[in-house]
Amino acid sequence: MSDVVAELAVDTSCEGDAKPAAQSPEKSAKQFSVYEATSEELIERSMAPIKKEFLCPPPSRAGKQNEAADVKAPQSGLVLEKKSKRQLKRERREKSAINLCPQIARTEDVNSCQYKEKCRFNHDIEAFKAQKPDDIEGQCPFVASGMKCAYGLSCRFFGTHKDIAGNSAGEENSEINFFNKDTQRLLWKNKMTFIKADAKLKSLGLLGHAKKSNAAEENNAEKTQNGANDAQSTDVAVDSAVSSEPLSEMIEDVEIPGPLETAEVRPMKKAKSEDKETSKPGDVNGVKVEEETEKNGHSTSKSEVEDEDSIKIVETDASLKLHLREKKKLIDFRDKLYLAPLTTVGNLPFRRLCKVLGADVTCGEMAMCTNLLQGQASEWALLRRHSSEDMFGVQICGSFPDTVSRAVELIDRECTVDFIDINMGCPIDMVVNKSAGSALLNKPTRMKNIVEVSSSIVETPITIKVRTAFFEGKNRIDSLISDIGNWGATAVTIHGRSRQQRYSKSADWDYIYRCTKNASSNLQVIGNGDVYSYLDWNKHKSDCPELSSCMIARGALIKPWIFTEIKEQRHWDITSGERLNILKDFVRFGLQHWGSDTKGVETTRHFLLEWLSYTFRYIPVGLLDVIPQQINWRPPSYFGRDDLETLMMSESAGDWVRISELLLGKVPEGFTFAPKHKSNAYDRAENG
Repeated sequence: MSDVVAELAVDTSCEGDAKPAAQSPEKSAKQFSVYEATSEELIERSMAPIKKEFLCPPPSRAGKQNEAADVKAPQSGLVLEKKSKRQLKRERREKSAINLCPQIARTEDVNSCQYKEKCRFNHDIEAFKAQKPDDIEGQCPFVASGMKCAYGLSCRFFGTHKDIAGNSAGEENSEINFFNKDTQRLLWKNKMTFIKADAKLKSLGLLGHAKKSNAAEENNAEKTQNGANDAQSTDVAVDSAVSSEPLSEMIEDVEIPGPLETAEVRPMKKAKSEDKETSKPGDVNGVKVEEETEKNGHSTSKSEVEDEDSIKIVETDASLKLHLREKKKLIDFRDKLYLAPLTTVGNLPFRRLCKVLGADVTCGEMAMCTNLLQGQASEWALLRRHSSEDMFGVQICGSFPDTVSRAVELIDRECTVDFIDINMGCPIDMVVNKSAGSALLNKPTRMKNIVEVSSSIVETPITIKVRTAFFEGKNRIDSLISDIGNWGATAVTIHGRSRQQRYSKSADWDYIYRCTKNASSNLQVIGNGDVYSYLDWNKHKSDCPELSSCMIARGALIKPWIFTEIKEQRHWDITSGERLNILKDFVRFGLQHWGSDTKGVETTRHFLLEWLSYTFRYIPVGLLDVIPQQINWRPPSYFGRDDLETLMMSESAGDWVRISELLLGKVPEGFTFAPKHKSNAYDRAENG
């Protein structure tokens, strides 16, 4: 392995680079300042104080451009036409010479497929073997865990299956919260009811109000003409619970299933509750999920939600008027290491890895409420939970109280979670343009309605995540923090930046402390922003004892062993070999989650590369003059203590691909990769 690493890393070595004399005078002066500057001067410029013996001249600009052109997809010149998902799926199917039937791959029997000649997959085993890529070095991840591989002949580690031939005994599926197909059909047909959410919305008058206000926003020309009619129809709409007109028609870019009459769906729901013990969504055995729900204290409430009598009780005004805190299950975030919900990279295999490294609380990737209510399987996959995640929540994002509350009710009914987090701080344009995420910071009344309705219809704790404000310099959470607990939220996470800042400048922890001290006693406040070492964690906890915990986001992306450092109170000078073992664990978890066939291998490779686009920013402790590293430090050109360490700190996507080849074999022909996320990696000098 060391020989291979040395061969791959040869391009990243600094030895033998061009001498400073060959560079322009301006660049030489700049290079000289890096060598001669003190650590304090470098830190003032947000540059990492690398030990002088590890510094090297940066590669020439021309060489860097040529390298990027070789390994990245062309991003200039011809603009590629955007293709639909159906086109891409058809092209993938055409590129693959033979897609073997999954049933035949498992059994190796051409007669085992129930669809026979009507099957859309190929049944020619010999032809499939002839065109199948070579097996990847290593052991099948399922076999290594004592399970029988479900991918059979399609597995890229098929050669290792012979070691357990005939052994069908394996572990139970360790993942839960699978999407129920019956629920998906009801959502597709717009026949799902949300009795508790609609009852609460009706009692607060939000159904009619949402309909009227959104109609006005959609068409200003019709506002004057129909304003009187909208006002007159508000009470009628509330009394009828919008049974005659779906709310989705009135909301732009939001498709919300409208409720049916109770008699149509209630028998179906009762039938589901009767055999729930054996057909719980997300578990083939049924028993495991029931045990898991009992472990987390959810079994009683889940059965009550599906029971017909309990639904009648929920509809009564007396139940709705109960104090919000009396209905909540207790959840304690105090002093727990909280892994933030991270889009794309915060997938289930990565969360499993962070649990191994010491994380206490995990949260799924942000899911859009409208996509969940439309029954999109890809969105529901974000709610998947591994059995090792003993304190797990999901994060959702929506624009309106009816959309969010219906999604909350549906998640509480279908999934096993410990809390539901509502995102009110996402800065992405696509989310903000739909009046979701940080756009809600400009609409405190809507924030209140979303939290109040969502928290009153479920016993699962509701938490929210916010930023300091929408515009920089116009903080407003301090004026809302005293009321958020009364809305019904169990906890609030405050990211110490505005939406306008994105990830530039440093997080404003003084403002987080001020908000924490103004919060009500029944609200847990969690700080978020730039936690990158155990010293950062200790400082925030000591500066503000009222702070319940700190959420760790980019710090975990760059070095997931930060959880180990905090628990062991040390700076871990991790070696390149130890880092490679962490990558191997991620790959193993990824293959178990996405599959060990060719499609699963390439999916694992894709998410590995997305993660590597963050990990290269880590600077080993042994290379720094001043520790710990700050998250906004920009390193000068430097090399590591061995070839593998140098390879891991490379900014080149080509080197990330080489690392993936060490773990997952050669990439397919024509493979290209460009990172999905292009956020502010480091603080800019012009930002102060």
